[in-house]
Amino acid sequence: MDSVLTGVAAYYEDKLARHGDTPQGVDWNGAEGQFTRFAQLCKLLPAQGRFSINDLGCGYGALHEYLRARFTDFHYAGWDLSQDMVNAARARCESDAGNASFHVASVPATVADYGVASGIFNVKLDSAIEPWRQYVLDTLDALDRTSTRGFAFNCLTAYSDADRMRPHLYYPNPGEWFDICKRRYARNVALLHDYGLYEFTVLVRKDVP
Repeated sequence: MDSVLTGVAAYYEDKLARHGDTPQGVDWNGAEGQFTRFAQLCKLLPAQGRFSINDLGCGYGALHEYLRARFTDFHYAGWDLSQDMVNAARARCESDAGNASFHVASVPATVADYGVASGIFNVKLDSAIEPWRQYVLDTLDALDRTSTRGFAFNCLTAYSDADRMRPHLYYPNPGEWFDICKRRYARNVALLHDYGLYEFTVLVRKDVP
């Protein structure tokens, strides 16, 4: 899987080189869809109070900017496979270095209240389905270990139009991943599949003593 992830990092670095630190630079169609995704993921977060968050697959730091516009008291750590992405994020968010940090890693190295992963499971390149599925599961295990209050992620959906599906992308069954999260991580799990994109979001909320 390491060689596949190296290829994934190169895939996104090519997008960044072509499009710069824009939604297209992380392989999204545009800002509107990107913000819609962030809004679903952020339904996990508390409306008030301080929190910390790990952003796995942080790209150029767009989620940090989204959070900064909506929350006043949080600490953010971004993690990405690509050094180029991390460099872009550090440059873009350098004025907010006091509450944000960016690191090259495939999983978070520190524990936070919450963890999110947006888009990191979509591009499987030429990986077979079962090894990629195991990678997704291993990554969710890592998010679970490094998130004390909960985590959220999104994926493309198996309900996508067949003529629009691409062989290098991963389109899992939403119900399967809801069931995995419900049985493996927490009793309080939400599946969101009603926001107009060909994908779904899963929110895992842990019981906090």
